[in-house]
Amino acid sequence: MPRQVQLDQTRNIGIMAHIDAGKTTSTERILFYTGVTYKIGEVHEGTTVMDWMEQERERGITITSAATTASWTRYGKKYRINIIDTPGHVDFTVEVERSLRVLDGAVAIFDAVAGVQPQSETVWRQADKYRVPRIAFINKMDRIGADFDHSIRTIRQRLGAHPVPLQFPIGREDNFIGVVDFLEERAIIWKDETLGAEYETVALEKLWDAAYLAEHPEVEKAVKASGLTQEFYKEHHDKVVEYIAEHDDAIMGKYLEQHKIEAAELRASLRKSTIALKLVPVLAGSAFKNKGLQPLLDAVIDFLPAPIDVPPVEGQDPNGSETLVRKVSDDEPFSALAFKIMTDPFVGHVTYIRVYSGVLKAGQNVYNSTRKTRERIGRLLRMHANKREEIDTIEAGDIAACVGLKNVTTGDTLCDEDKPITLENIDFPAPVIQVAIEPKTKADQEKMGVALGKLGQEDPTFRMHTDAETNQTLISGMGELHLEIIVDRMMREFGVQANVGRPQVAYRETVLKEAEGEGKYIKQTGGRGQYGHAVIKLLPLPQSAHDDMHELSEEELADLAKNISGGKPGKFSFDKEHRLLFIDKIIGGSVPREFIKPIEEGIREAMETGILAGYEMVDAAVVLTDGSYHDVDSSEMAFKIAGSMAFKDACKKANPKLLEPIMRVEVVVPEDYMGTVIADLNSRRGQMQGRESRGGTEIINVLVPLSTMFGYATEIRSRTQGRGSFTMHFSHYEQAPNNISDEIIKGKNGGAPGKK
Repeated sequence: MPRQVQLDQTRNIGIMAHIDAGKTTSTERILFYTGVTYKIGEVHEGTTVMDWMEQERERGITITSAATTASWTRYGKKYRINIIDTPGHVDFTVEVERSLRVLDGAVAIFDAVAGVQPQSETVWRQADKYRVPRIAFINKMDRIGADFDHSIRTIRQRLGAHPVPLQFPIGREDNFIGVVDFLEERAIIWKDETLGAEYETVALEKLWDAAYLAEHPEVEKAVKASGLTQEFYKEHHDKVVEYIAEHDDAIMGKYLEQHKIEAAELRASLRKSTIALKLVPVLAGSAFKNKGLQPLLDAVIDFLPAPIDVPPVEGQDPNGSETLVRKVSDDEPFSALAFKIMTDPFVGHVTYIRVYSGVLKAGQNVYNSTRKTRERIGRLLRMHANKREEIDTIEAGDIAACVGLKNVTTGDTLCDEDKPITLENIDFPAPVIQVAIEPKTKADQEKMGVALGKLGQEDPTFRMHTDAETNQTLISGMGELHLEIIVDRMMREFGVQANVGRPQVAYRETVLKEAEGEGKYIKQTGGRGQYGHAVIKLLPLPQSAHDDMHELSEEELADLAKNISGGKPGKFSFDKEHRLLFIDKIIGGSVPREFIKPIEEGIREAMETGILAGYEMVDAAVVLTDGSYHDVDSSEMAFKIAGSMAFKDACKKANPKLLEPIMRVEVVVPEDYMGTVIADLNSRRGQMQGRESRGGTEIINVLVPLSTMFGYATEIRSRTQGRGSFTMHFSHYEQAPNNISDEIIKGKNGGAPGKK
């Protein structure tokens, strides 16, 4: 059966931004103008299509990324746009991470008053990591204090990007009525009475024509407010052409010879530069006032890549022996990445997949190369937020959802069993906060286990484990709001009643100096005994960039292993989760090959409970230097225990220290309250990073330990009469001061510091 939509007429895009910049509002307008919905949903009324969860509608924020499909006609062709609306709150950054991993392009939305905000920076860096081309939309041009030029400056300064303003707003703040389009050389003015569905295209000359302005006083007022003159327009139009020409020799030649450059040529050139991540086209509008969305959709078609414009996906042979490439084509073997799992009360497990090559039909068997299992696709769905439309096939370059997959988790590769491939997995940040949770009744106990298991499958940044000493169930996540939503969902969706403890900080442990350790496990039990013996050298890993350790390439890891082992590294492996570099330097067979892996496993297990206060240990290099074995009594279990004993022995001598999570906090307060807010942050062990004044408001950037920030939302409101606000992001782990460290260790061990 021929394709319904050609590859070059498909766009897979994400909408990303800081919280409250207007992502969901923009997406709702896009659905209205593309005919997917007949009524505009509003965030403040709780009537949006994309924010469909009860918790999202109550709080007016996006919690989970929702996918939908829309159509848009451009140049007489109908294009399919798969859209993912992502959350802006830092606690749900995993949703942005996994969406950007599978998308071809993104629309970054910025608040015209604030410009680039902290979470805008975070999502921008995530898009850089996955090399996703972007266009920018400066939203909320109708707000008091909106400043298009300031927003462009912050994109240039804070993000290091190269923005190309394709438009300039006509009007400022409440009299914003439209935009000047530099490429098409025209003005666009929206009609309020049609909810922005219709707009008028006006020739530029009319903006300075006295007769036209006399008939349209609102246009005259807007042109005056934005300072639009013929000279201003000419200067900025030439700048835009120059920006585009700088990255295209053919256009530059014409520009220097002062030839007329057609709009189509500029568009084609800008498309190439955008896909190559050299330039970022910038548009302006106000989603809430229904202005600017149609040109944004045109720009998505004009400048963001189709699946065939991005490089073919690369993966590994499941044995890891060779790199394989899959081109975006229906004729290639099937390969897809599962990027999101959702529990649907009506159809059960729903797995969102991005198909990179081949075709998938409902009822077909697929191979999960990550878990080495075979799965059957029950049904295929095209999702519209939480509504679904059944389809028969999904083709290369498309995004859809499958029902019927049982053992799939986020990041798994689904492929053709005869031509297997494993695509690169998705890296997720480690949780920084945890709370204890216990069921209220015996009946809730079983339900709670099932509920937490399902929620953990959906969200890779949510973890659950049982504390061996207290037998408490601990749940970990990215922030207070994240865990609050998890507990709320557990109570509503799964009917589990539970008591929740106070939030706890997820500390880490590490070592600061080199030490040697030995573990000898000997057990005689009448029959066959147990014998394992390992000698190791423990070294701290360089911590300066320890939060980027998981991004090191194989070559960088090999160099690190070489430096640590002092010469040829021997065999080494790197565990991303614990940031453990294990180097095998056994010579002469003092430990047989089959017992090396169990020693590493024993070390990894020991790292999970640390040495000081039972927290996970990170940033260690272990060199296995020697050991011995017994012909009869040695076993994998004995060497696993010996490895664990050797590691603990070395840790005690290696100056173990506690690490605490440090948060990057941006506080926005009126000038009058700045002194009291800074004094409070200093009392929380805050390290000032900088201050900026913006229109009577002070923006304070500070690094603060997470342990001191619980309940800060209430504190800042009371100190600023409700006028202050803040955003908080995880920055890095840092050594905790001795007095704090001693207190935590004492509390954990129920006695003197260091007691185990």
